[in-house]
This record gives sequence, structure tokens and C-alpha cells, in this order.
Amino acid sequence: MTAHDTLGSVGERAALARIFPRLPSADTQLVGPGDDAAVLAAPDGRFVVTTDMMIHGPDFRLAWSSAHDLGVKAAASNLADVAAMGAVPTSLVVALAVPKSTEVAWLEAFADGLRDGVSALAPGCGVVGGDLSVSDALTIVVTAFGDLEGRAPVLRSGARGGDVLAVAGVLGRAAAGVRLLFSEAVRSGDGTDAPEPAADLARALRKRHPEVVGAQLAPSPPIGLGRDAATGGATAMLDVSDGLLLDASRIAAASGVGINVYTEALAEDMFWVSSAHPALRDVAYDLVLTGGEDHSLLATFPASAPLPAGFRAIGLVNDHAGVVTVDGAPHRGTGGWDPYRDWNGSAG
Repeated sequence: MTAHDTLGSVGERAALARIFPRLPSADTQLVGPGDDAAVLAAPDGRFVVTTDMMIHGPDFRLAWSSAHDLGVKAAASNLADVAAMGAVPTSLVVALAVPKSTEVAWLEAFADGLRDGVSALAPGCGVVGGDLSVSDALTIVVTAFGDLEGRAPVLRSGARGGDVLAVAGVLGRAAAGVRLLFSEAVRSGDGTDAPEPAADLARALRKRHPEVVGAQLAPSPPIGLGRDAATGGATAMLDVSDGLLLDASRIAAASGVGINVYTEALAEDMFWVSSAHPALRDVAYDLVLTGGEDHSLLATFPASAPLPAGFRAIGLVNDHAGVVTVDGAPHRGTGGWDPYRDWNGSAG
């Protein structure tokens, strides 16, 4: 085999033989990749399960994201959903559909990204199986499993008036990163993408602004704090995938409560975003409140309970059912990404 072998030239079986050794095994794994299905231990008698899809175009751009980045991001976004239930991630199943011209080396780098993301964010979790197929559009589908360790799951519906709204992780940085990528890593003129030049621009942009561009391309949410939130008495929780205000409104709707966010508590987030690049100074406020994909953990806790280490208070829960305010006033929008509404059809 050579460094430039493609999936079309070596076939599925040979490609998988090169990928399997790169993937992490799970502590709960009894039977891993190689049989028709994995077998996992479930000490709690229950398991948390979630799935997510990433498609080239609406969800990522190959001109910006390396294969390793995509492996990290695929792991992080799914691990965060498990953590948001108060569970400990145990295993992932990963399915890929890729063009047959894709080099096997790209697939190996993606597997390395999965391994590195899982190892850094959820030690003991592993990749226990999946599927590989062909498609014109590169598609990544991850299913993640988690262990509640005997605890009740932390749902979105448990918040109560008087609870404290708290967050673990960063806010607005991933949105700032993608804003810079769209403004500085596409070809000027006709507005269409130019893959090679755009890739060079994206690499240079990431080197200059690693905090925000890296947060978009390879997020690193505080997965381990999901368990800490659950044991610390969290009444509701989710991960901030679609923006602080939109995700807070989901807790408010599910719990039948209102939520007020204090911008004073977000000063550090706004500083990080505004100082990353001059073009972000005037939009830092909106990016922190409405930008998504940081995958930080947003939770509510009883006012009488001390917040777990890593969480910081950013608001309060009240009895105004379904209403989310900022400093006591309505915000002009909650943001959030809708691929059917927002994707312009470009891939890059």
C-alpha cells in the first residue's frame, strides 16, 4: 500500500483493517469491532443513547477542517449530549459515507481524531463499531452511549423558579470562529469557495486566532463536568449546541419556567470574543448570546446548592413560563442554526 491509496483502489475491507488499530477501545466493551455487533456491559441496567449527523456542506467544510479536526468534532458533539444527561460516556459507534476518491490516509487521520478527542474528553470511552460506505457527500454519523451510574438522568424539564442558571465551558468562541472563516477563508469576488486557497487561508487564520477558530473546528467541551453537575444536584441540563438563549429557551419551555440571563456574568466570554479579532468587537455581545457549537454545559441548580467546580452562575430561573430575558428585557432574537433555512448550498 502507498500513502496515496484511495478507498476506491483498496476497497472497504483493506481500509477498515488500517482503521481498527487506531480506534480506542471502551472500558465497557466485551466484544468490539469485527463481529456483526458490539457487546457492551451495562452495569446500571440502563444506558443513555444519542446520535448526530455531520454532512459536508451544511455542517462542515473540507476546505477548513482537517480529517483530524472532524474526528475530534464528531466525538465532542456527541459526548456532550451524553454528558448533558448527567451520564458518563462509554462508547461510540461511527458510520462514514465518503467519496471513493478519498485517500485512506484521510480516513486514518479521522480515526486518529476520534481517538484523540475521546481520550482527552472522556477517558475510558471507546469506538466499538460502525460502518463504511460510499457517497458523493462525505457524511459522518455517530451514535454515543453513556452510563448513568445509578443516578436519575438530568432532563431539560426539571428547572424550578429560584434555581440558578450556570454554565461550564466557553460561550461564543465557536460562533466567532466560523464568522471569521466565512469572512476571511473564502474566495473574494464571486463569493464561491476555492478549496485550496480557502484551506491555506483557514490554516493561517487558525494560527493567528487559535482560541476562536480552534473552538469551531475542534471543540473541547467539559465532558467530565456532566457527572459533576448530576451529583451536585442539577435540576435541568443540556449542551449549548445552538446558542445560549435558544438552548436556555428549551429548558424554559420544557420546565414551564422563565429564565433571565445577566450579561455582567458573561463579561469574560465577551472579552475573549471581542479581543480575538477587530471584526468581532461590535458583534461579541450577539455571538456570546446566540452563537452555538461550543457544546458547553448549561444547567440549573437549586439556589441552596453550591455550584460544582467549573460551573459559573450566569442567570436565574423565574416563574414567567417560557420567557427568556437578558438583564430583564427581551432580546431581539435567540439565534440558532437551521440547515433547511440557513444553508446556502455551498460546500467548500
